[in-house]
Amino acid sequence: MTFADKTTLGQSAVLGIIPGAHLNQNQFNWLGTIFYLGYLGFQYPQNLALQRFPVGKWISFNIFVWAVALLAHAACKSFGALFAVRFILGICEGAITPGFMIVTSMFYTRDEQTKRVGYWFLMNGFAIIFLGFVGFGVLHTKTHNFMAWQWLMIITGVITLVTSVVFWFFFPDSPTTASFLTPEERTLAVQRIKVNQSGVENKHWKREQFVETLCDPKVWVMALFAAVGNIVNSLTNQRQLIVNQFGFTPIQTTLLGCVDGVVEILTIWLGVTLASTRLFGRGYAGALMLIPALLGAILVNTLPSHNKVGLLFSYWITIFAFSPFAIFLGWVGSIVSGHTKRTTTNAIILCAYAIGNAAGPFMWKRRYQPRNHTPWAIIAVCLFVSAMLLLILRFMLTSENKRREAEERDHFYDNVYISQQLPDGTKTKKHIDRAFLDLTDLRNRDFRYIL
Repeated sequence: MTFADKTTLGQSAVLGIIPGAHLNQNQFNWLGTIFYLGYLGFQYPQNLALQRFPVGKWISFNIFVWAVALLAHAACKSFGALFAVRFILGICEGAITPGFMIVTSMFYTRDEQTKRVGYWFLMNGFAIIFLGFVGFGVLHTKTHNFMAWQWLMIITGVITLVTSVVFWFFFPDSPTTASFLTPEERTLAVQRIKVNQSGVENKHWKREQFVETLCDPKVWVMALFAAVGNIVNSLTNQRQLIVNQFGFTPIQTTLLGCVDGVVEILTIWLGVTLASTRLFGRGYAGALMLIPALLGAILVNTLPSHNKVGLLFSYWITIFAFSPFAIFLGWVGSIVSGHTKRTTTNAIILCAYAIGNAAGPFMWKRRYQPRNHTPWAIIAVCLFVSAMLLLILRFMLTSENKRREAEERDHFYDNVYISQQLPDGTKTKKHIDRAFLDLTDLRNRDFRYIL
């Protein structure tokens, strides 16, 4: 529903939002950008809140506010009104992806995380299919003074409102409080992620981990990938206009949009499956998935305008470009440890993600339509650079793993004890395993980076 809601703008492009809300092309592009400016401006506060408050409850609160803002879209009749509600959506989405990443890293081992992130990320494809059918249905509505795009906002808003309630009661904050687990199962859930060497959850902000994050070169390589790779993500809001400009009618465009979702599901599933094998790993699998995407972008730019079927299939091939970011999100949780460092890294990467997404819409100018040669050329360059950054990141991690293998083992954190008072008043010392000391990946020399 997160993805469905934020892409209602793109779906609305062929449902009449531009004339209905008296927008021009530049204003429509700004509505895509302001969402990510809100996301960017509130990314670090959202990550601090996720560390301070129960994760599940904070996410559900943001989904509720999100749903209200989405429902308010239907009452908007001007650029200014839509600008405001899109900004609010951006603020609220700032809690969703980092929240999911934190919960995934608390419940699953590092080897499992790439697939688990891929599974919830490929639901974006189901969202596109759902929107395609809803768009097809609302195009047939005949209601006085209430347009098809407004019905789309109402339908998705109501479903999201229900989702927020479900989240509040059923989504877990951590393995230690998960209501669907028995006390014994909670203990087992914590013990099984001991191999992550990253702890479970820590509500205390640690300045030294924050500073370490800012000084860690791999964090900035990841941030650059998130920014460059997500310039391509502007396709999500432009996709309906692009297909429509290939020569398809609005009805055909809404139904063809369902295929976008199927392709995204299949490519993300393929990507995370390859990434979970020893042969490819995360870096190689992500770079490999960008090759067909690059080919698709080149074909869209070079095929003749009358070959609308060829253009359509070439556009579908570019959807491979969304798979590497799903792989990457699962990878981030596997190569960073320390709760403050992890939340800070998430904030930096998702700020970069927001910058890329905010910049992307500005290349879809009216003067480039209908073939959009300049935007597609920029997309091709971004895809190539993204592949190089993934390979550079993999090289950095491989080199560090080799360095650690060559080091003599550090026993400093093997004998850490804390004092605790028993119910009878006597004091005792309890041994703490280094896996639960909330050490960062740089300080814990037993930590090995997943490739």
